[in-house]
Amino acid sequence: MSSTNFSSLPLKKALLENIESIGYQEMTPIQAQSLPAILQNKDIIAQGKTGSGKTVAFGLGLLNKLDVKRFCIQSLVLCPTRELADQVAKEIRKLARTIHNIKVLTLCGGLPMGPQIGSLLHGAHIIVGTPGRIEDHLKKNRLDLSNVNLLVLDEADRMLEMGFQPSLDTVLEHIPAQRQTLLFSATFPDQIQEIAKKITQDPVMAKVEAAHDQSIIAQHFYSVPFSQRIDAMHMFLQNQQPESCVIFCNMKKDTLEVTEQLTQLGFNALCLNGDLEQRDREQMLVCFTNKSANILVATDVAARGLDIEALDLVINYQLSHDPEVHVHRVGRTGRAGSKGMAVSFFDEKDGSKLVALEDYTKQTIIEETLPSATLNYDTPRKATMVTIRIDAGKKQKVRAGDILGALTGNDGINGKSVGKINLFDLYAYVAVEKSALKLALKKLTQGKIKGRNFRAWQVKL
Repeated sequence: MSSTNFSSLPLKKALLENIESIGYQEMTPIQAQSLPAILQNKDIIAQGKTGSGKTVAFGLGLLNKLDVKRFCIQSLVLCPTRELADQVAKEIRKLARTIHNIKVLTLCGGLPMGPQIGSLLHGAHIIVGTPGRIEDHLKKNRLDLSNVNLLVLDEADRMLEMGFQPSLDTVLEHIPAQRQTLLFSATFPDQIQEIAKKITQDPVMAKVEAAHDQSIIAQHFYSVPFSQRIDAMHMFLQNQQPESCVIFCNMKKDTLEVTEQLTQLGFNALCLNGDLEQRDREQMLVCFTNKSANILVATDVAARGLDIEALDLVINYQLSHDPEVHVHRVGRTGRAGSKGMAVSFFDEKDGSKLVALEDYTKQTIIEETLPSATLNYDTPRKATMVTIRIDAGKKQKVRAGDILGALTGNDGINGKSVGKINLFDLYAYVAVEKSALKLALKKLTQGKIKGRNFRAWQVKL
């Protein structure tokens, strides 16, 4: 068994001495799995959440690789928010304090350009920044990344979630193809996997078992008369308190009825069916995927092909007519490292559907008795975010970084309070925490984006 002590690593003497003085001895799992490969100049794809020690992992890697005598930008660390960039830069400076003359520079949106331009004129070894602001400096030829030999993408999933893909593409065009790439992400949706394939070469996968256990979907089947399904569903929602739940119905009229009933019970429920106009459909999906609503009630036709994954709970209000569709429905639940749950209601008319499903899945369906629980009529779990619509989009050349900068700059809201940013041709949506809504609206309506004033308002659900 290999040692997990930092002293076992082939690090520069000054770094090892500093690590010891800080009090770092044993590596965390993410460090133990990634650092040896990083120090061998290999590309890394790693799952790492806040607190996992990933910053120390890539921080030691880039500092060990750095040639202080070459005064040019050798490492670039991209982060989704200014707050994270500041934390990363602070940690790198702490790790580098026994190595003289290392210059770390942060370049983030929401801050004045002037001081950053001045700092760039004096040069740097390491740049830590947000994709949008890095892109701005590149377009003005203020930033030379031609000597970068190590690129770090920190919280890559959040970067893409916030709409930084175009800015990221631009930044990648300015960095040498022959480089070391370290990608850290808390989750690995398809979009992250595609990017990882494009930007890494023969990467080493750093998988911490606790965070990478395969999702286990617990399926439960209950015989519930149609007239009692609202109450049964209410009980599951109250007991499970899901952050995100999709309820599947077979008919449009049922989606409307279920949504209305849940709304009356105090849930943040949205309805998605084939009768919706495209713009309304887009808005519904934006508000659900950015956590402005907990529950989406949908037909299979409306939900087909949608980017809705990693749900806490799926409820089949009615069994699907097609067993393949049923498997697709329940496959949307579950998260890496936690269990997913799927609840299906049926009655005596659904015998043939149950037989077809057993044949298709090669598994025996066991009917369960509904949990005996008194309905809890306390306030249901509410969504944590609200959505703001902005009358500006891609046609106005607005980017996610511009919106983030407008929200967080000059005593704005904390970057951690900003959620998903969705850009369309003529408008954009941004999710913010409810507590930050008032200030966020003020910043967007009274401030400027791209030097212009745009209308912005809360989307009422």
